[in-house]
Amino acid sequence: MSTSTETAPLVDLQRLFVAIRRRKRLWLATALLGLIAGAAVAVVLPAPPTAVTKVIVVHQDDSPTDSGTLMRTDVAVLSTTKIAEGALKKLGSTEPAEEFMKNYAGLGLTNNVMQITVKAKTTEEAVAQAQALAEVFIADHVQRSQAAAAAQSKAILDQRKNAQDELAKVDQQIADETGKGRNANASTLEGLYGRRAALASQISDFDSRAQQAGIGSPQVAAGTQIVDAPRALPKAFLKTTATNAGIGFALGLAMGLAFAAIGAVSRDRPVLRREISTHLGASVLAQLPSKPRGPARLWRRSRAVSERKRVATTLVRAIKKDKPQVSLLELGAPKVAAALALDIAEELGTDGKASILDDLPNEDVRKLVTETKSEVAVVGAGDPAAEPDERRVGVGTVSPGTAWTDLEHLGKETVLVVKAGHANTLWLHTVARQLADQQIPIVGVVLVDPDPRDKSDGTLWDGLHTALRGRAKSAPAVHRVSVVEHEDRIDELAARIAERVAVVEPPTRRIAPVRPVVPPAPAKPPAPPLPEPGKVSVDHLDAPTKKFAPVKPPKRPTPFKRDHGEPTHKGELNAELESEKSAEVS
Repeated sequence: MSTSTETAPLVDLQRLFVAIRRRKRLWLATALLGLIAGAAVAVVLPAPPTAVTKVIVVHQDDSPTDSGTLMRTDVAVLSTTKIAEGALKKLGSTEPAEEFMKNYAGLGLTNNVMQITVKAKTTEEAVAQAQALAEVFIADHVQRSQAAAAAQSKAILDQRKNAQDELAKVDQQIADETGKGRNANASTLEGLYGRRAALASQISDFDSRAQQAGIGSPQVAAGTQIVDAPRALPKAFLKTTATNAGIGFALGLAMGLAFAAIGAVSRDRPVLRREISTHLGASVLAQLPSKPRGPARLWRRSRAVSERKRVATTLVRAIKKDKPQVSLLELGAPKVAAALALDIAEELGTDGKASILDDLPNEDVRKLVTETKSEVAVVGAGDPAAEPDERRVGVGTVSPGTAWTDLEHLGKETVLVVKAGHANTLWLHTVARQLADQQIPIVGVVLVDPDPRDKSDGTLWDGLHTALRGRAKSAPAVHRVSVVEHEDRIDELAARIAERVAVVEPPTRRIAPVRPVVPPAPAKPPAPPLPEPGKVSVDHLDAPTKKFAPVKPPKRPTPFKRDHGEPTHKGELNAELESEKSAEVS
């Protein structure tokens, strides 16, 4: 026999989405709080005065293929204590450079344009600080460029001096070789002359390069300047408020969705019809919306009442056909259960006398009857029992703290009125187990406040004797179904027993062993007569007592039918055995 088991997913996405959608009040509330908090921050903590200036920076080694590395270097240089201290010194401020560096920032707009943003207590201070920062940065940039040019010029002049010293040595060698007259080596003189020409050319090149380097980088000094004078940014209150409110709304919405998702996973409260029917072991008969709140009650009240009337009519049709009393037990929806019981009692009252047994903790049925001025009689748990021709509808609760032994007085069968997402899985199992222990069948479940987009099936295809579809059938048909099910179970049990017997013991027929024929025992001599009273001897007291055969316990019947049906040995052998047993007993 092969059995297939379905592995439950770690996270049911459908259930998660439904739980999040049902808790929309939570994440909408957090989003609204974030929106209000962001707008409040913009009002309570306004942005400080801000000044902006733009500086064009010319680099000596600038090239079209630069990816912004030089500008990022300039932004990093702007955020150093050297520039901050120079600006503070120029402003005559004693503020620490580290604190001042937190109030301004640089941003590279292009490869050669940098924007400096400064925040201060007042607009004038912000503009002055932006101007000082720009001037100090420009001076530092030009100074660094000139220092690089001077270092390059010095290096060229050093190379020219070395070349001049070598040229002097070559001239001396030429003079020495020429002084030999006819003994001078022509090839040596030719090489020395070539070397002298090359050194002279290098010295001339070094002179021109040294002159250019000495001039410095005039394009850097002339091009690096402030192109946009420091100015105060206008205070855009509406824009700032809208931006802060949008950020707060997004953060609040994200936090609300996260809380709703975590709560849906950790709380483990079923909301789908198929989950509730599975945990309670009963089918969902109908569903009712919860009591409308706010302005929605103005246009949804009539619709909710009509749906409740329709469900009450369905339940009345089932109750009228059965003699046992049916109760309504609520779990998270006492007011809906009370209103539904009142509708059922009014429907039953049209054909006879009907009353309601109110066992709810807050007596919601009595309050509802008083509000609606209904003529339905409401009794309590201590009132007399119902009359023979009176139909009574019991209303109770299965919430935590319920007296389970009192539920059987409300009705022999029950209809559960359960609010979706109210109880967790453990409590649903507890309710089903306690009702089963009290032998109270669950006719079905009326689901309150379900998810409107829930398309899952809440019908169980077992328990036909309690489901409404089983009540629609005739009694003999139901009996035939139960008999067939019973026969199927017997056949299955017999197949299992046969399988075990085939493994433990081979299916051979048990035959009783043939006993040997024993001749009858010789007749015993008659016992001597008893002595007369008063003449009993001591030897007679020591005589052995009569031995009786022990009573043998009957054989225990075997669990197999073939053992009970085996024929016993009849005939001559059996007769002799019976006579032998009777002789032993005598």
